[in-house]
Amino acid sequence: MFPKTVDRVECNTAEHVNARIEQETFEHVNQYRGAHPSRISERLRELDGEWDIERCLETAAPTFSLIGLTLGIVKDRRWLAVPIVVQAFFLQHALQGWCPPLPVLRRLGFRTTSEIERERNALKALRGDFAKAKKNVKAAWIATES
Repeated sequence: MFPKTVDRVECNTAEHVNARIEQETFEHVNQYRGAHPSRISERLRELDGEWDIERCLETAAPTFSLIGLTLGIVKDRRWLAVPIVVQAFFLQHALQGWCPPLPVLRRLGFRTTSEIERERNALKALRGDFAKAKKNVKAAWIATES
């Protein structure tokens, strides 16, 4: 009934949008082919600061809820409908992976955590981190860190 957590956003995004995000991610990685490891490390640090789609939604929902509550208390009680609607959509997103802002955010290029991690792992592979991982479990564990 409910999609898997890892797939739910992609399952609820238009295929051409998913394809564009994947192509852009591939192009990001391709820019670092043959790059010095320090340049790749710099990009990995940039990825640490990238907001994924969940963080955007987790920020937007309480923001609009607080605005609706404030206006409901200060201006007109009808504004109290805003936090109710926002939280209903947020619950829908948590369960199904879809809510009204999702298509807009995806078209703007916001990626899922797994899409960001795919770029991170590809960059680490280019940097040679996983070559070291063949030696032992500790090296493999270290290769998964930023």
